[in-house]
Amino acid sequence: MIQLSHQGNIHILAINAPEGNAVDEKLVAAMHEALDSVEAVVGDGPGALVITGSGKAFSVGLNVPVVMQYAPEKIEVFNKALKKLFGRLMNFKMPTVAAINGHAFAAGAFLTLACDYRVMRNDRGWFCFSEVDVGVPIGAAEMAMAKDKLSASVCRDAVLTGKRYTSAEGLAVNIIDEVCSEEDLIPTALEMMSDLAEKKRGIFKALKTTLYGKTAAGLGVNDE
Repeated sequence: MIQLSHQGNIHILAINAPEGNAVDEKLVAAMHEALDSVEAVVGDGPGALVITGSGKAFSVGLNVPVVMQYAPEKIEVFNKALKKLFGRLMNFKMPTVAAINGHAFAAGAFLTLACDYRVMRNDRGWFCFSEVDVGVPIGAAEMAMAKDKLSASVCRDAVLTGKRYTSAEGLAVNIIDEVCSEEDLIPTALEMMSDLAEKKRGIFKALKTTLYGKTAAGLGVNDE
């Protein structure tokens, strides 16, 4: 479900889950475990994290058929763990980049926003907040994350219209930081992280906390 590898001090977390890397309780738990592993290896030394998907999608969002079968109390636990994952990545003590290999919808789109940077292949995939078309509200904490990472007008249009942004369109409005071929996706992500990986962890963490700490707290990153 999660494959961890590294090139030097840059760690690569690849999501390889069923149904387009759809998000459910098992995937969220596996993501938290993977982040634990990366943090343990890096410690206070140099490091960075690349998150990518597999197949045709980075992540198509919630695994709706599975999640809808959860009992109410399990839904509550799942939602809390998912929000905490977003908040944890926003405040992660090392630089992060989402290498978007295909579609990033809904929860998958928010997962990319939780990273510091985004690079997307130029020939496949959309970035989309699809909630308006499927009738699912976006929580206040997740909306705060979108507001932190996107300009006001882009956030408004992405949320209210459900627009499917190609990589070129995403680049034009600063949703995406770099666009490249599929073959260059991971190399580009590694290059983006190469200098940042050497930054001192303490100050990097402090600056990210100042940038995003309030939103990350709202997502539950400090909850036990």
